[in-house]
Amino acid sequence: MGLSFRGEFNQKVDGKGRMSIPADFRAVLADGDPRCPENPLPRMVVLHGPHLKNCLHAYTIEAMEEIEEGIKRLPRGSDARKRASRMILGKSWDTEVDKDGRIVLPQRLRQQIGLTGEATMAAMGDYFEIWNAETYAEVEAEEAAALLEEFDGDFDPLSLIDPPGGA
Repeated sequence: MGLSFRGEFNQKVDGKGRMSIPADFRAVLADGDPRCPENPLPRMVVLHGPHLKNCLHAYTIEAMEEIEEGIKRLPRGSDARKRASRMILGKSWDTEVDKDGRIVLPQRLRQQIGLTGEATMAAMGDYFEIWNAETYAEVEAEEAAALLEEFDGDFDPLSLIDPPGGA
């Protein structure tokens, strides 16, 4: 099992769509790219589309290969395979982190999430999300408030998962 994305980072996005990928995230991308370390510039796959609402998802090459294998296991010609292919393979964009640790997000992807000025990159374990920083702050605050309300303000996020060993 490879490294996981962890943490939350805010990065400036310039007018051309250039943004730095945090060093911690670049290490995970490199770990999940079979070309590395021979080629020191890790690749990543960015998933976009209206089904993601306000963010983009960024995967390592190996994680995307696992997703593609799942799609290939669906029956050929099935509606499920067509939908998954269109919404995942058809809505993915491959890129490479440059020598300065940056990527250039195309304008159409920036427009999809209203990204100007500052992005938030939030770890999700096997992928990370890219958000407009203001939208992320609003969504995160709403989600936190809803959880605290649901659990009467006494909420431990570890309660959402099974403990190690399943006990």
